[in-house]
Amino acid sequence: MSNKLTHEQRLKRSHVQLMRAPEFARLSGVIMLGESKVVDDMPTAATNGRDKYYGRAFMDTLQDERELNFVVAHENFHVLLQHLTTWQKLYEKNPMVANMACDYVINLMILDLDPKNTVVKVPDMQICLDEKYRGWSSVDVFKDLMQNDNCDGGGGSSGDGKGAPLDNHMWGEAKDMSAQEKDDLSKAVEQAIRQGDILAGKLGGKSSRELGLLPEPKVNWREQLRDFVTNVTAGRDASTWRRPNRRWLAQDMYMPSPYAESIGPVVIGIDTSASISQDDIAEFLSEVQSIADTMPPERMHLLYWDTRIAREETYAAGEYAALTTSTKPAGGGGTDPRCVQTYVQNMGTKPEFVLMLSDGYVSDWPTFSMPSMWAMTSSQTAPNAVNIKLR
Repeated sequence: MSNKLTHEQRLKRSHVQLMRAPEFARLSGVIMLGESKVVDDMPTAATNGRDKYYGRAFMDTLQDERELNFVVAHENFHVLLQHLTTWQKLYEKNPMVANMACDYVINLMILDLDPKNTVVKVPDMQICLDEKYRGWSSVDVFKDLMQNDNCDGGGGSSGDGKGAPLDNHMWGEAKDMSAQEKDDLSKAVEQAIRQGDILAGKLGGKSSRELGLLPEPKVNWREQLRDFVTNVTAGRDASTWRRPNRRWLAQDMYMPSPYAESIGPVVIGIDTSASISQDDIAEFLSEVQSIADTMPPERMHLLYWDTRIAREETYAAGEYAALTTSTKPAGGGGTDPRCVQTYVQNMGTKPEFVLMLSDGYVSDWPTFSMPSMWAMTSSQTAPNAVNIKLR
């Protein structure tokens, strides 16, 4: 550490080092978002979900500049993952354990990006670090910590009993944001992520999407989908006798079709344009499989689209078990979902509903004559449709 540099200069140097490193360049947009300040009244470091604060005395304990880089990366990952607005309910249950849960997730991410400690190094202090939580979400870590007898909210760890939060999370400031302010912040963070990905690409680093560094799930969208389907198909039970069950007809017995009691034919369109990664497609398909398992439609028209229908697959009841292993995604061009609208208009039968899975960055929005839902990984909003966020 150079004694000639002020605390503010050290912080700026840390920003530059992280932004120039291919491993951490994706943080550049988030680093530039909001304020980054050195303050006297902060025992360690803190964020309110947008601004980042670093205690002057705390910085004095970080003799190795890589340790300061670790702390700066830590604060900015909280912002990137939108922890303070996403996990307010965890905070309401136990603020300290909520802090720890988010820290366990972030600290492993940072070390995985730089395992040789070229840019960052864990400060010489107790932090929340446990291999047990690799790949876990913050809410799952929170549940595990709460169930552990050694965790009393005072800094315990379910892994080694030595974990402690690295920083302060300013939950109160995040909670006081209006709904509009939270939405604006979410959009600003997503824009910052895209900016960071551009720089990371130029420096040879991986994008945030490739590394899974996107905001953790905010809603249980499966529940919203079930509500959507229930509302769409409400009152359809009376029609079940209009289509006899063929299995019983051979025995001269007229019985209703079991499929009419659930969902008729549906259209599901998966965005496979160039902005969609293989991980996105895998996530989309897992949700399609969930629909098939829990609310099996009479028939599913699965469409992969970019500016055209790149591939069409049709599944009937009884064929859904092998969907994720047999399907063959196709596409990779621009993004114009109106091709799905044309497909639906030319169908011989009208589907119960249309479900579109996308990142939401489209050239134009289609118009469907039947109920439609968009499940998107961004904050984009499709007109005349039900909108839910996957992340």
